[in-house]
Amino acid sequence: MAKKYENMGDKNAYDEEPQKKKRFTLNPFENMYQKEGKGVGLEELHVLEKPNLRTFFKLLRRKLNYIFSVNILMVVGNFPLLFALFAVAYTLNEALAPNYQIYSALQGVAYFDNSPPILSLLGIYGLQDSVSIFTTASYVFLGLSALVLFTFGPVNVGTTYILRNIVREEPVFVWSDFWYAVKRNIKQGILFGIIDLAMIAILAFDMLAYRINILNSTLYFGLYVLSFGMMIMYFFIRMYAYPMIVTFDMSLWKIFKNSIFFAVLGIKRNIMALLGTVILFVLDFYLMGIFLPLGLILPFVILLGMAGFMCNYASFPKIKQIMIDPYYKEVDVADSEENIAAQQK
Repeated sequence: MAKKYENMGDKNAYDEEPQKKKRFTLNPFENMYQKEGKGVGLEELHVLEKPNLRTFFKLLRRKLNYIFSVNILMVVGNFPLLFALFAVAYTLNEALAPNYQIYSALQGVAYFDNSPPILSLLGIYGLQDSVSIFTTASYVFLGLSALVLFTFGPVNVGTTYILRNIVREEPVFVWSDFWYAVKRNIKQGILFGIIDLAMIAILAFDMLAYRINILNSTLYFGLYVLSFGMMIMYFFIRMYAYPMIVTFDMSLWKIFKNSIFFAVLGIKRNIMALLGTVILFVLDFYLMGIFLPLGLILPFVILLGMAGFMCNYASFPKIKQIMIDPYYKEVDVADSEENIAAQQK
C-alpha cells in the first residue's frame, strides 16, 4: 500500500465560489471553459462511485472540451515526432530496385548467354520498382526525432494527471495542472517514458518480423501469437503505470509490479478500454478511405485524448478500490481510536 497519497478531500469541494473578475492573458489554456452554464447536478458528481458505460458517456459529454485540450498537449508536447514525419515525407530520394534477389545472378549470366530462356527469365525476374533511399537530411531529422525519448514520458505524465482529475471529478486547470505534474514527476516520467518507448518498439518490431514469416513455419505463427498477446498485456500494464506515477510516491519497480497485478485484476475493465481504443483507430482508418483529410486530422484533434480518457476511466477506479480506499479506512479507524482514547482520558 502506498505511503503517500494526495489528499482527495481538499480538491473535491464543489461549493459555489464568488465570481472573480477575469483578467486578460495570452495563455490559450488560462480561464478556459469558464463560461456560465446550467451547472452539474449532484447525481452526475462522484463518477467513481458507479463507473459504468452510462456514467462514462455523461462524463465524456461534460468534459469533452478538456479532452480536446489534452490531445493538443499530447501532439505539441511530442513535437520531435514531427521531425520523423517530415523526414519520411520530404527528404527521401526515390530509386529503382529489382523485386527479386535472383535478378543480379541472371543479369550476370545474360552477359555470357543471350539465349531465349535466359532472356525470358530476365524479363520475369528483372522487374523493378521504386524504393525510398535515406539522404543526409533524412538522418538529421530522424536524429532530431530521437528527442522524443525525453518528451514522451513527461507529456504522458502531465496529460494523465489531467485525465485522472477529470475521472475523479476534480476541478481541472489544463495548463497549470499539466506543468505541476511534469515538474513533480520529471525524473520518473523521463525514465519510464524511455522504457515505455523501448517496450513498444520491441514488441511492434517482433510482431512485424514474425508476421512476415508467419507462413514459413508453425514456429513463427506461435511467436507471432505470443508477441501479439504480450502487446495486449503491455497495453494493460501501461494503463495503470502512468496513473500510479502521478498518484503515489513509489519506485518505478513497485509501480511496474503493481501494474502487472492490476492488468490481471482489472481484466474486464481493461478489455473494455482496449475494445474502445481499437474501435476508435479502426473508425479513423476507414475515415481515411472515405475522406482522407478528416482521417488524418483526427489524431491531432481528439483521437489520442479520447483513448487516454478511456484508459484512465477504466484503470483509476480499480486503483482507488484496491490501493486508496483501504488506506483511508485504516486512517479513519486510527483517528476514531485516538478520539476514543482522548475522550476516555
